[in-house]
Amino acid sequence: MWKASLEVQDDQQLPFLFEVFEDQRLKIFNAEEIIDVDEISITKDSIYIKFPVFEGYVAARFLDSVTISGSFIKESLDRVVPFRASYGVDDRFEIRSKPMADITGNWETIFSKDVPEDQYMAKGIFKQNGNIVTGTFRTTTGDYRYLEGVLNDSILQLSAFDGAHAFLFTAKVTDSTMNGQFYSGNHWKEPFTAIRNELYELPSEDSLTFIKEGYDKLRFSFPDADGNQVSLSDDRFKDKVVIVQIMGTWCPNCMDETKYYVDYYTKNKDKDIAFVALAFEYAKTPEKAFTAIKRLRSKLQVPYPILLAQYGTSNKKKAQEKLPMLTHILSYPTSIFIDKKGNVRKIHTGFNGPATGQKYINFTKDFDSFVNQLLKETVDQ
Repeated sequence: MWKASLEVQDDQQLPFLFEVFEDQRLKIFNAEEIIDVDEISITKDSIYIKFPVFEGYVAARFLDSVTISGSFIKESLDRVVPFRASYGVDDRFEIRSKPMADITGNWETIFSKDVPEDQYMAKGIFKQNGNIVTGTFRTTTGDYRYLEGVLNDSILQLSAFDGAHAFLFTAKVTDSTMNGQFYSGNHWKEPFTAIRNELYELPSEDSLTFIKEGYDKLRFSFPDADGNQVSLSDDRFKDKVVIVQIMGTWCPNCMDETKYYVDYYTKNKDKDIAFVALAFEYAKTPEKAFTAIKRLRSKLQVPYPILLAQYGTSNKKKAQEKLPMLTHILSYPTSIFIDKKGNVRKIHTGFNGPATGQKYINFTKDFDSFVNQLLKETVDQ
């Protein structure tokens, strides 16, 4: 076991754990999530770790047999975060004192409360066992995936690292309140406040994005990795229920959604259903963007086309310009449900993945029910 640490703002350290095996593979742990990493090279005292699916990598050196020092790098975004790892440490955060509260339950949360243009709502969902806390924050556009940490006295510390995003949450906690800071890598931080509220729920994800008045269909034409232009008018989509996935290869929530869609399609490919993904990439060239797309398709065994809708930025306003019939794009991912006649029947913003527990289970049931409803309809109806 190794304990890694990323240096974020305010001299804070974002820890995560990984285990190295004899064949030089490693596993990263975030609560119930285990990430397998098999792209590792060691040359003399240098080590290079490439994370699955995502662009990020660690470039570092062995200072001695038990210490690695270097950087976590995302080239397309020009981000470099100091990285350090120590052998033989298996505590994510140090347990120092008895917790003064149990935060198990639901928390009504506001991020950036005092900055209206940055403010957004969230729902904290946590389980506590002694000092150990796991859970996540759900927002209207997705979730912060598998958070794990500790509560020492009144101080909460939670972190997650998945090869794309590096999250650290710290807060001062009472029985019914939280006041803290959220750090994303070393490029972003914002305050958050939360109150215990078991009945709190976020707005429906199906009520945030719509087709504009004056438009009757979703239309697009974007290239696949082989240079073929693909659009919804192609024969492969005719008389089928189509799920259009707006996503990016850099997006962990999109990866969670893609895994679910791959599994669903594999089990239902004999039905009149088709999936197509539109990738909005921050890679600086189309060649690099398609490399990322091909890598994701290979790693996740994606059987449906992933088209390059945009490169050079993942800006949501720019993305909306590519699909002007939508009121806006609030989140990666966003899924558009199209019936056999080509009409948009629902637009689902964000994706609440397995880390959200019952919310994810409810989503899978609702998805299956709604798609089956569309499948039963005929083109003549």
